[in-house]
Amino acid sequence: MYFPGGFTTIEQVLKALHTKPERYWIERGERRALGLFHQMAERVPAYKDFLKKNKVNPDKIKTIHDFGYIPSVSKDSYLKKYPLEKLCWDGKLKQRQWTISTTSGSTGVPFYFPREQEQDWQYAFTAELYLRTNYQIHKRSTLYIDAFPMGPWIGGVFTYEAIRLVAERGKYPLSIITTGINKTEIIKAVQRFGRSFDQILIGSYGPFLKDTLDEGKRQGVRWRDYNLGFIFSAEGFSETFRDYVLHTAGLAGSFTATLNHYGTVDLGTMAHETPLSVLLRRQALKHPSLYKYLFRGSNKLPTLCQYMPEMFYFEDINGDLYCSAYSGIPLVRYNLKDHGGVWSSTEALTHFKSLRVDVSRELSSKGIDSTLWNLPLVYVYERSDFSVSFYAFIIYPETIRKALDDRMVGAFISGKFTMMVEYNKQKDQVLQIHVELKPGIKESERFRDHITQAIVRSLLRDSSEYYKTYQEIGERAHPQIIFWPYEHSTYFTPGVKQKWVVKPK
Repeated sequence: MYFPGGFTTIEQVLKALHTKPERYWIERGERRALGLFHQMAERVPAYKDFLKKNKVNPDKIKTIHDFGYIPSVSKDSYLKKYPLEKLCWDGKLKQRQWTISTTSGSTGVPFYFPREQEQDWQYAFTAELYLRTNYQIHKRSTLYIDAFPMGPWIGGVFTYEAIRLVAERGKYPLSIITTGINKTEIIKAVQRFGRSFDQILIGSYGPFLKDTLDEGKRQGVRWRDYNLGFIFSAEGFSETFRDYVLHTAGLAGSFTATLNHYGTVDLGTMAHETPLSVLLRRQALKHPSLYKYLFRGSNKLPTLCQYMPEMFYFEDINGDLYCSAYSGIPLVRYNLKDHGGVWSSTEALTHFKSLRVDVSRELSSKGIDSTLWNLPLVYVYERSDFSVSFYAFIIYPETIRKALDDRMVGAFISGKFTMMVEYNKQKDQVLQIHVELKPGIKESERFRDHITQAIVRSLLRDSSEYYKTYQEIGERAHPQIIFWPYEHSTYFTPGVKQKWVVKPK
């Protein structure tokens, strides 16, 4: 197994993350990115041809400064231009052993990504870091409930392989059950094994996890009677959502009980939240000047993670994220089509301290100062693909999600919605929000008005364009709220990833 940093044990890595300066990790990442480029130029037929067509001489790329001049690749400009075998190391596909995953097709035709055991080990290494740091798996017997979708999608199977490898390599008392996205089986697993293990970890998509917690409460499950932890993936969520999960599980105020991944089927799990990144995000929400500094003034709340540059080398180019990594299909300067940025954690902490927010002291006061890692930060917003255009400005699901995360509203709805823009008889645009009710809840005009006002307040707060439009057209800018029964197949089919946005055909 490959250990970043030149170390040979996970214990050495964890100690070095806390003691080695951030520059140490970044420089190792730079060297490995350059090495990846030269190996690909020599061993990957498609990339060799790509460089030739772009008139790039690999021998002239010698420094990380030179690296910045290499043309980027993307799904359209590179992956779809060559046969799959030409994209692999040495042009070998059928001669090797792969696990193949597919994209969900949310942004177009599904694409298939093969990965080898090396990628499973990469994820296993990342998982072992946070499982020891956040959840103390070396000290506690643990059951991991893998509630990500099983099948051709990456989440469930990839997580199963990684957790199994962690347990075997570290000889941890770590077990796994693969419920997939089945609420009944998750609840039964917690009830059956909640007293048999020191802790239960649930890996799930955020909306599905909330659904499961709510369903459990309806069945009389007292979640706070169990020692739980939660690991999310696939999409961002608000701090209000995190608070809801923590409150439900009796873990309010914890910085270690929840974490979110940043990953793609293209490259796997690239980064994840740490206690530091969660604290920075929460502090930024409290202090507008810090928020503006950290997230470049955006009114959208991104996912904020730390990452290992030696495994995934990120670049922020004009607000777009690029990554270089030894993945199943090796990729250099790959345009992830994600908007966001990269931060030095050292610089971020220094700026926070200059404004009298001492993050290190905050972590120390909570007894988790050892979780302070000297790794860079990456933040990512929801994709522009996952948004709607209303009166020529963009509305993201996150703004609507924040409004529906309100506890008063949450008593009646599941938290899931689908938004779209339609036209009325007068040919005016109408922002439609299709909202899923909880089981047994009937719609009412009073409740519709309450949700409408909550969404309008969120839009006015988050979007200056909406504010101006609202001043011009008044109530015509109000969203149209359409309620649907729980798990209605039109927009809320159980067992599939929630579709937050529907684009006009």
